[in-house]
Amino acid sequence: MPPSTVSGLLPAFPWDKLEPHKAAAAANAAGIVDLSVGTPVDPVPDVVQRALTDAANSPGYPTVWGTAELRDAVTGWCGRRLGASGMTHGNVLPLVGSKEFVAWLPTQLGLGPGDRVAFPRLAYPTYEVGARLARAEPVPTDDPTSLDPENLRLLWLNSPSNPTGKVLDAGELKRTVAWAREHGVLLVSDECYLELGWETDPVSVLHPDMCGGSYEGVVAVHSLSKRSNLAGYRAAFAAGDASVLGELLHVRKHGGMMVPAPVQAATVAGLGDDVHVERQRERYRARRAALRTALESNGFRIEHSEASLYLWATRDEPCWDTVGDLAKLGVLVAPGDFYGTAGERFVRIAFTATDERVSEAVRRLTA
Repeated sequence: MPPSTVSGLLPAFPWDKLEPHKAAAAANAAGIVDLSVGTPVDPVPDVVQRALTDAANSPGYPTVWGTAELRDAVTGWCGRRLGASGMTHGNVLPLVGSKEFVAWLPTQLGLGPGDRVAFPRLAYPTYEVGARLARAEPVPTDDPTSLDPENLRLLWLNSPSNPTGKVLDAGELKRTVAWAREHGVLLVSDECYLELGWETDPVSVLHPDMCGGSYEGVVAVHSLSKRSNLAGYRAAFAAGDASVLGELLHVRKHGGMMVPAPVQAATVAGLGDDVHVERQRERYRARRAALRTALESNGFRIEHSEASLYLWATRDEPCWDTVGDLAKLGVLVAPGDFYGTAGERFVRIAFTATDERVSEAVRRLTA
């Protein structure tokens, strides 16, 4: 008798449902404007490309913990950018992109049936996927501090949020950290959009004002995919509680979860250079402003969206109606219900297309 399939534990892959609308948008005579996925389209910074090619002759196995140079780069960046003080190499863990960490963290922590994993009600679907892969119970919530902590083993925060762009304020973050510690719940904050704040300056849970200068029970996840256009490199890291990350390091050594050596070198270069980050921010700032104005002139209302790479937009109609109407214009967006039932009257609109494609979307929306 064959074993039961793991895929049976998981929801349908949401992006497959968008394919007919993608085909409709692609039929536009002037081509598709794809604002759905949010994948970077701008060049990888020269300083990162040089570091990658300089490290191309890397015939040996990399280590799961990464080079000392990589760990130095991560701790230095966390101190400089996040205000995280006193970090050592034991407080960091390289990742093969952040998605694998989100998907496999519950399993690597040893969670299973009877354990509970909480995450935002409107959220990146992989938080739920990770819980289901471990056969734990997924718990969507708008207020984690209102939850019954019984058997709650892992709490995900996501600020700035994907899909909404919402940023948790300092008071809410501090209160949630304290609540998680009081109840022995590991708090992991997905902060991959932290450097893309537009109307506010997002703060990390690793900032001493949030965690009290101690990383006990707290981990933050960061990625270079968005801020450095490195989605194709799979370059990310976790930082925080040394006991948690040390345990994960032992597990991941057995699993062979190694960041390739050239990517490690590229990550060091990317974290050490702030110029390309600001240049990319300005590209996104201009695209965001143009799309927001065009969407509002087309009858959309934008909610939250104070950070991240997305506009969370609604015309107060079912999201798939909006997706279908925009596809007729050759513009593809993501339906809000991909991120939970609370998003069923919203769409998520990425501003990661080229300047030319964004200008074309603006033209179509305002024609």
